[in-house]
Amino acid sequence: MAASAKERVTKVPGVCGGRACIAGHRVRVLDVVIWHEHQGLTPDDIVSQIPSITLADVHAALAYYYDHREEIQEEIRVEREQAEEFRRNNPPLLAEKLNHRRLEEAS
Repeated sequence: MAASAKERVTKVPGVCGGRACIAGHRVRVLDVVIWHEHQGLTPDDIVSQIPSITLADVHAALAYYYDHREEIQEEIRVEREQAEEFRRNNPPLLAEKLNHRRLEEAS
C-alpha cells in the first residue's frame, strides 16, 4: 500500500534541524518549495536532480507547504537572514586579497 502524504513528510528532532522533510531523506520541505516556487523547477525536474525521492514525495512536500504556508515561509525567512549574516561576517577570500593588494598599492 502506498504511503499517504502525511507519512511522506516528517518532523523529527535532530533530523534537518527538526524541520519538515521528506521521510527517510534529508530533503527539507523548504528546499522543495524554493526549487519549485522560487527557481521554477517542476516536480519532475526536482526528481531528476534528486533521484532518491519520488514524484509523490515532491507533491507531498508541496502539499505540506500549502497546508503550513506560514511555518515554511518563516523558515525560509530565517535561513535567508542567517545566510546574509554569514556573508556579512565572512567576506570572500578573493575580496579580502584584492582589498589588501589595493591597500599595499596605495601605500
